[in-house]
Amino acid sequence: MSTRTDKRWLIHSPAPRAFIDHLPVSPWLGHILYGRGFHTVSSALDFLRSASVRSDPFALADMEKAVAIIFEAIGHQERIAVFGDYDVDGITATALLLETLQSMGAQAIGHIPQRSGEGYGLNPAAVRMLARDGIGLLITVDCGIRSVEEIVLARSLGMRVIVTDHHSLGPQLPPADAVLNPRRPENTDEFGLLAGVGVAFKLAQVLIRTSAALGTGGARTSPDEESLLDLVALGTVADIVPLIGENRSLVSAGLRKINSARRPGLAALMDVAGVAPGTVDTHTIGYILAPRLNAAGRLDDATLALRLLMAPDMGAALALAERLNAINEDRRSITLRTRDQVMELVGVQRVVPPLIFAASPDFLSGIVGLAASRLVDEFYRPAVVVAIGDRLSKGSARSIPEFHITRALDEVANLLERHGGHAAAAGFTVQTSRLDELREQLLLLAERDLGGRELVPTLEIDAVVPLRELSWEFYRALDRLRPYGEGNPQPVLVSQGVGVKTMRAVGSGGQHLKLQLHDWNGESWDAIAFKQGYWSGRLPQRVDVAYTLDRNVWRGRERLQLRVLDIRPSIGP
Repeated sequence: MSTRTDKRWLIHSPAPRAFIDHLPVSPWLGHILYGRGFHTVSSALDFLRSASVRSDPFALADMEKAVAIIFEAIGHQERIAVFGDYDVDGITATALLLETLQSMGAQAIGHIPQRSGEGYGLNPAAVRMLARDGIGLLITVDCGIRSVEEIVLARSLGMRVIVTDHHSLGPQLPPADAVLNPRRPENTDEFGLLAGVGVAFKLAQVLIRTSAALGTGGARTSPDEESLLDLVALGTVADIVPLIGENRSLVSAGLRKINSARRPGLAALMDVAGVAPGTVDTHTIGYILAPRLNAAGRLDDATLALRLLMAPDMGAALALAERLNAINEDRRSITLRTRDQVMELVGVQRVVPPLIFAASPDFLSGIVGLAASRLVDEFYRPAVVVAIGDRLSKGSARSIPEFHITRALDEVANLLERHGGHAAAAGFTVQTSRLDELREQLLLLAERDLGGRELVPTLEIDAVVPLRELSWEFYRALDRLRPYGEGNPQPVLVSQGVGVKTMRAVGSGGQHLKLQLHDWNGESWDAIAFKQGYWSGRLPQRVDVAYTLDRNVWRGRERLQLRVLDIRPSIGP
């Protein structure tokens, strides 16, 4: 089986002159905004201003019901359980709501399910356990929207239930006392992109504001809602929801909170990861902080990450952060080993199938999602990786834009015990005896939707820019688009016909490529092309490069650097 190497370049059309002339920003920024669909001056300016725009939390459907139930539970001194998820979105949502409730004097506890024992979301055993523990009010965060039977059970055991979730709706809403989900048709589009922690934040906002208005803060003082935004930024970025609309505003403010390093748990995590306060951006969250928080739920107990985020001081936080760092190192090595095992399973096929399906009793349920992501990156196909158990097996699926994986699982729901997710990522539990049938059905669906199509990744190019245009002023103009992330990626630029001054393979095994490029006017530019070391010694004198413009700091010296995403021999004159 061969892996894909080519990318399709889709170059956005430049903006009309009238648009550029009337937009009070850099012309290059104007071209990028136009290419991203902002075709009027007002829409482009609205996007740039969106970093400070928030929606009204009171407008979310069922919000009044949820808040009334919570205040009644606090007033009657009922025990409250916040039921979360073992990923960063679920952990931060749990921490955020617990911090809010406990500050208001509520008798609130958190429950994060064990990935290997309980699996994702509400489960009957946990519901019964919470009922035995005297829980009167059950609040889900980042889960629950498809847990119809479990919520029926909870209510039959005397619990009231509030669901807060952002995942796709099932065939019916769960019969909870209140359901907060941006995807409900009653809600406006302004809520539609929130992560699970974003929905929990909306609830916390209303609780805090209502408590302040009524003077019912309990024995302690309710937190300032802005102090919770570090958790919102962590969960939102880690869950890869689009950073547009309100998410952009929440993450912008949350990054400022993270960089102030006032939460002991985050300060400790940054310390053990070698991240300096003031340097955290969305890339730092996605590739450094979030994996360490996620590692707990993958290989150990996600409660470790929850305890870290809620640690009262650095003394308690550092020990937890160091433990998470060690677990993450184990996670890295196991992920690589699992990836190699998956490649052995699928590598015997000469042609890449429309969907890759790999299952083994040797896989860990906490790692299969990472392995599926690597398969998608390698082959640009939907990928399903399953940890086989004696009676039940647990799988994770990752997909490409051409194939909505959760809808596919909906079509084979009769084979599954439970499932849920997004267009690009999903999880499920299946009886082991039905694995072969599940594989066959998913392959048929993929063949139906993808068969005969040329499947190659598309690299969207925001602008064609001569190297001589690059400057710190250019870099600062692009900075107005931050924070970068899903739905608002860092701008990808192309420079054509540039000269290759030097090239050499660097890194372990020469897997990366270090370049010096020049624009034929004498000025040189440093460039790094990760995982493209195979070009060393093979590039022609002139190339077209697709890249992002980055700031590189080395030994106290700042320089602009091109992070090359793709290289093509130039076909220009």
